[in-house]
Amino acid sequence: MAERVARGYMSAMPTAVRDNTALSRFELDAGGVTAFVNYRIDGSVITFLHTETPPQARGQGIASQLIAGALQIAHARGFKVVPRCAFVRAYIAKHPEFRDLLA
Repeated sequence: MAERVARGYMSAMPTAVRDNTALSRFELDAGGVTAFVNYRIDGSVITFLHTETPPQARGQGIASQLIAGALQIAHARGFKVVPRCAFVRAYIAKHPEFRDLLA
């Protein structure tokens, strides 16, 4: 796993996570499919609305990698986070290094 920096964030962002601003979602390609998390931005707050991983790719940690990357991007851009999506809420609960991002 990547080294951690002083604030606890992973120093190496998953390079495959991308921001598809046209669709307001972060995406991660894996195994020929795309997992995504929809978001809404209002000022300096990003609200994560829904995470989806295609059925054939579930159970492989793809959604966790996607959310880790999305949260790292949110941090780098100075956003506070509202996790409306249950998966994102659960991910943050299991990864306290991201809790200070909560709005």
